[in-house]
Amino acid sequence: MKLSKPRILLATLTLAFSGLVMAATGGSPATVAKPKVDVHAAASFGSPTLTTLRNKAAVSIVGQEGLWFKIALDGGQTGYVRVNEVRVAYGKSDNGGIGAALFTGRAGQGRTTETASVRGLDESQLKSAHFDAAQLERMESYRVSAAEAQRAADRNHWVATSVPFASEFKPSQDSNQNASSGQASRESSRTGLRALGGALSSFLPGRSSGVASAAANHSDAIVGKSDAEVLQEELELGPMLAGRILGAAPLVNDPAIQRRVNLIGRWLASQTSRPDLPWTFGVIDDGEVNAFAAPGGYILITKGLYDLLTSDAEVAAVLGHELSHVVQRDHYEVIRKQELQAAGREAVMSQVNTGGGIAGSMARDFIERNGAAIMMTQLDRNAEYRADQAAGIYLARGGFNPLELYAVLQKMASLGSSSSRMASLYKTHPPLDKRLDALDKRGYGDLQAYLDR
Repeated sequence: MKLSKPRILLATLTLAFSGLVMAATGGSPATVAKPKVDVHAAASFGSPTLTTLRNKAAVSIVGQEGLWFKIALDGGQTGYVRVNEVRVAYGKSDNGGIGAALFTGRAGQGRTTETASVRGLDESQLKSAHFDAAQLERMESYRVSAAEAQRAADRNHWVATSVPFASEFKPSQDSNQNASSGQASRESSRTGLRALGGALSSFLPGRSSGVASAAANHSDAIVGKSDAEVLQEELELGPMLAGRILGAAPLVNDPAIQRRVNLIGRWLASQTSRPDLPWTFGVIDDGEVNAFAAPGGYILITKGLYDLLTSDAEVAAVLGHELSHVVQRDHYEVIRKQELQAAGREAVMSQVNTGGGIAGSMARDFIERNGAAIMMTQLDRNAEYRADQAAGIYLARGGFNPLELYAVLQKMASLGSSSSRMASLYKTHPPLDKRLDALDKRGYGDLQAYLDR
C-alpha cells in the first residue's frame, strides 16, 4: 500500500523529532559487556584513563570515532571505549533507531528519515518480480577487475595479509580431472537409472518411457555433480537470481556508489578462496536494511543498509559476510536441496521437460517458479555465524580491522527489535544480540594482531 504524501511527511517529521529528543536526552543506551572497561580521554589506547567501568554498568553513547564509542560521563565529561566493550541496547521501534545516526556523526541529518517511508522487499515481491535484463547488464557494467581493485587498495593503503581460515570452502585444484571423473560417474548412473526405468515399466505399463526419461534427466540431481559442473551451475543461476532481485528493486542511480562497492567488494573477494568468480556488486533502491548473495558472485545490498555505513571498512564488513555465503555455496545448497527433493518425486511419477545447459533442469525450473524468493530462505544459523566469522577474517586479509563488523551489527541493533526496516533481516538471520554473543564467545584469536588497525 502506498502512503499518501501527508502521511509520508508526518512519518518523516515524527522520526526527525524523535531523533532530536534522543540526542537531547543523551544518546543511545548501552551496557558494559566486559568484566571491566577503561574509559579513555581520546579515541586511543595511549590516551589517559578517565575511569574504569564494571560489567553491566549503564552508559549512554553520544557519538562514534572509528571503532570507538564516545560515552557521556558524570560532570558533563565524555570518554571513549571500544565498540566491542559495550553492548548497544536494542531500539524498541522505528523511532528508537534514530539513535544509530549518532554513531555516524551526522545526527540523523536525513540519513534514516529519507528512506523511512520506503517499503522493503518481501517474499511475495521477490517471487513475482520479473527478470530485468537491462538492470542486470547495468550491474555487470560496474564490475571491476582484480587489477583495478588492487590499484584501489594501493591508493587507500589496504594491505593484503595472509590469515588462515580452516572452515573456508576451497575449490578442487584439479577441476578438469574432477569434471572427467564426474562425467563418467554420471553416465554410469544414467545407465543404471535407465535400467531402473525399464524395470519399472513391467510394473507400470505405458509409463516406461516417461519414467526412464525422468530418471535420465534427473540423474545429476540424484547422484551429484562434479565441482566443475557445480561451478557452471552457480555461474548460470547467479544472474538469474540477481536479475529478478533487480526486477523488484533497481540499482540506485549513482555510478559513484556502484563503483565504490565494486572496488571494495572485488578487493575483499580477491582475499577469499574463490577469487576467480565474476564478482559483481550493487546497491539497490530499497529502504530496508538487508543484503542478498546469489551464487556465482552476485551481491546486492540495499540503500537502507548502505546509508548506515560510514566508511569503506564498514562497507567491507557487510560485503565480507555476503562473500562467505557465496564462497560456501550457502544459497546454492538451498536450491540444490529443492532440486534433490524434486528429483526423488518426479523420477518415478512423470516425464519432465527440462531446458538446456547444466542449470537448465530442476534448479532453473525452481527459480522460474519461485523467482528470487529463494533469497528470503532462512539459512542454517551456523551458516550465518560462520559468515560473521568469515567477515572478520576477510577484513583482516584485506587490510581492515575485524571489529568493523561488530560496529555494524551494533548500529543495526540500535534500529530496533521491531523496526519495519529490519523485518526481512530478522526473518532470515539470527537475532543480532545472538550474533554479537557468538562473536564474543569465539573471540578473535589469530585476528587479535589486527584489532588496532
